[in-house]
Amino acid sequence: MRSILNSRYVYGRLNELGLSLVNWPGWELKLPRTIATIVAGLLYWTAISVPMDLPLQTFFSVAIFSTALFIRRYTGTLVSLIMVMFSVCATSRYIYWRINYTIDTTNIFDLFFALVLVGAEIYAWLVLLLGYLQTAWPLKRKPVMMPADTSTWPTIDLFIPTYNEDLSVVKPTVMAAMGIDWPRDKLNIVILDDGRRPEFAEFAREIGVQCFTRSDNRHAKAGNINAALKRTNGEFVAIFDCDHMPTRSFLQYTMGWFLVDPKLAMIQTPHHFLSPDPFERNLQTFRNVPNEGELFYGLIQDGNDLWNATFFCGSCAILRRTCLDEIEGIAVETVTEDAHTALKMQRLGYNTAYLSLPQAAGLATESLSAHVGQRIRWARGMAQIFRVDNPLLGKGLSFGQRLCYSNAMLHFFYGLPRMVFLLAPISYLFFEVHIIKASALSIAAYSLPHLLHANLTNSRIQGAHRHSFWAEVYEATLAWYIFRPTLVALVNPKAGTFNVTAKGGLVQEEHFDWVISKPYLVMLALNVLGFLIGIGRAIWWNTFELDTVILNMLWTIYNLVILGATLAVATEAKQVRRTHRVRAILNATLRLPNGHSIVCQTEDFSMGGMSLKVPDGFSMQKGEELMVSLYGTNGECLFPSRVIFSKKSVLSVQFLALNLQQEKELISCTVGRADVWLNWSDSRDIDHPLNGLKEIASHSLQGFVRFGDGLRQQWEKRS
Repeated sequence: MRSILNSRYVYGRLNELGLSLVNWPGWELKLPRTIATIVAGLLYWTAISVPMDLPLQTFFSVAIFSTALFIRRYTGTLVSLIMVMFSVCATSRYIYWRINYTIDTTNIFDLFFALVLVGAEIYAWLVLLLGYLQTAWPLKRKPVMMPADTSTWPTIDLFIPTYNEDLSVVKPTVMAAMGIDWPRDKLNIVILDDGRRPEFAEFAREIGVQCFTRSDNRHAKAGNINAALKRTNGEFVAIFDCDHMPTRSFLQYTMGWFLVDPKLAMIQTPHHFLSPDPFERNLQTFRNVPNEGELFYGLIQDGNDLWNATFFCGSCAILRRTCLDEIEGIAVETVTEDAHTALKMQRLGYNTAYLSLPQAAGLATESLSAHVGQRIRWARGMAQIFRVDNPLLGKGLSFGQRLCYSNAMLHFFYGLPRMVFLLAPISYLFFEVHIIKASALSIAAYSLPHLLHANLTNSRIQGAHRHSFWAEVYEATLAWYIFRPTLVALVNPKAGTFNVTAKGGLVQEEHFDWVISKPYLVMLALNVLGFLIGIGRAIWWNTFELDTVILNMLWTIYNLVILGATLAVATEAKQVRRTHRVRAILNATLRLPNGHSIVCQTEDFSMGGMSLKVPDGFSMQKGEELMVSLYGTNGECLFPSRVIFSKKSVLSVQFLALNLQQEKELISCTVGRADVWLNWSDSRDIDHPLNGLKEIASHSLQGFVRFGDGLRQQWEKRS
């Protein structure tokens, strides 16, 4: 007990010392900063370059990793920064060793493959370093309250761009926007219909908002918004994708920062999704495992905010009109007009901000093919910005802003490096190419510290927003598809067109997507063949270097686990709901035909119906009608319903035909609530690296089973 108390006391004292050093006013002086930078650089270089024999390298690595395992039990940013330092040094030492001691220059064939792998590893090292810069110390900005006098509040134009989405997708967003708590004479809601559909104009007239169209679709979404800017004059512009429904508190939560910072050009909030994306639906991980976007909106954007480098993400954001006018509207030079717009404003010295509390919710992509198409557009757009407006070049950006933007763009070049890692071991298993000129023990002594520290540190920093090893599944699934457009955009930034992400679609039957999975199947076949050849090398042909054979076979097994998970993602699960169910506990009352009332709570809701937890013993017959009461800012709201399911303590109802007023009230009582998304992930465990690996292995096994079922179904169809 005494040793535990002593360790806590020592840690507490070290934490106090670290914080006092961080807050020391002397850091404002140039000389102390310069001296500290030089000393830190010398220590860093010594840590990565000092030569060690194999036993000493092993001892050094074990000692440092044991220290990291010990201190990770404590909370605090200081501990996270120490773990980042350990990880950076371990990875840098590995890269230094790889470049200086493991490349065979005597064999051209070996040299080529070795340089390809080293290039991929250097890319991963840069992304790791920049990722730590972005995420190690998130700002965690809090809202600023609006003044009590609403007459001083600014005017806002709220744009909802749409092109080919169904009116059923757009209606809830418009109604949610109408429920925002803001003076009616200061909020102008406009549907920007680039599809020029009469039913949209009719709906706008009926509900009391504006609907703008234009004669062409030049510059897609960016052009649509820019055309609307010429027809409106609000002091600020709020933009929501047509499926992103804002809560009633959205503007009061965000606008305060504009009043205290006259140079603030844009404030961004998270893109929160009430429906599962293809990974979540096909792997059945919705709300149990963080999705692909949660790391960006949950941590990276908050980290960017520290460096005044928050990106505009195209929706759930507010922009100051004068700043937009100064850059001549939304950027049109690239297909990621949102990020480019923020970059332009920041080059002029304006600030951006991020508030991490979800204040709107939308629909995720329904199919893997649509998801891939969306990511292709993002990747191509970021590569275009890298070419036409590179953040490392030009004026106006701080050092931190340049690095944050550079990392965002470098991230989308992962296609080739990821495929290199997935195929690297078969270069030896197929052709006996020695891509790393070192013994298996030496490789383990240098690579394992790098891998272990990176996973441990990222698990600590990112654990609430991404589970370990899931990034590799996401990247393996998308690698082939984003590799080509990023390469093309680097060569010719003007190539390619804007593609709209489909929302609100259905998947009628479960099926294996043979088209989208072709790259995974090719890489899978090569790895399986390489593993089989490896068995032959281990038993007969390469027994003299058995350790090298085993190392490459283990690497191949890991790749097969990752590729197996991509097969599971490529098996599209059935999705036939047009209105997605949202798990949420809301107070409700059942108004029965006999005049009795039953107080209960919702288990989930959608725009088409809901499930309710009712008292034990209560039941109704299927088809019976009743009224369901929910409670919003305007008090009790009644919705005519019909029972579709009743069992034990659960009652499921389907709403009967609702008029426009009832639809608005339903949205106000559900997705428009200020607190509806606050506890979305409270029941989810944070990451544990070994559990993350188990998750991936389990999904990989399911992927191989589903692939086998797909093969069987194809065989049965042909026979």
